[in-house]
Amino acid sequence: MPEEIKIAPSVLSADFARLGAELADVATADYVHYDVMDGHFVPNLSFGLDILRAVKASTDLPVDVHLMITNPDEMVEKYLDAGADLVSFHYEATAHANRLVSLIKDRGAKASIALNPATPVSMLESILDDLDMVLVMTVNPGFGGQKFIESSVRKLRQLRRMCDEHGVSPLVEVDGGISAKTVAKVTAAGANVLVAGSAVFGAADRGAAIADIRRAGLAGVSKTA
Repeated sequence: MPEEIKIAPSVLSADFARLGAELADVATADYVHYDVMDGHFVPNLSFGLDILRAVKASTDLPVDVHLMITNPDEMVEKYLDAGADLVSFHYEATAHANRLVSLIKDRGAKASIALNPATPVSMLESILDDLDMVLVMTVNPGFGGQKFIESSVRKLRQLRRMCDEHGVSPLVEVDGGISAKTVAKVTAAGANVLVAGSAVFGAADRGAAIADIRRAGLAGVSKTA
């Protein structure tokens, strides 16, 4: 039987003037994906702690926080305090990944490491066993609406092989250019958590969009079964 495919709509694409209604529209998803950009690690700015608290108060879904910031070691506890249920920080942004993973897990949240498109999955060799999730960026981080990077499929296969070699099965999340058209190829390669922004919030019927992406993802998994 195919493994479950989880959907994480990105609030970066939501209308924040009607936050509660927007989150209610995606209640059939599995996570709310919350992007934090600092204008340094990536060339853009997004939300901070106050908006995270508002998101957390407006949904029953677990909040998946993606820290695209230069100083995750200094900031991660603030985001945990604000309600993050799962935290992804970038491998490229810290020299102390093991310490940060331990801190997140000690606080009762799930720990994930994100990899930019140019960062090989081999960088996770020493820490893979401790991760709850790996986030593979399928675009260069910092802006929504970018085109999916096709070489990400090979990278996902490499990650899946490494997980098999280690005997672990962290969630594998993909973020960037994910839609009903691209999802089957990433789930066939091993992804099982799909971040979708405009593909969900740009749809008139968000529930139907979530169902379509999930269905396409399961079709990709079935091709590898």
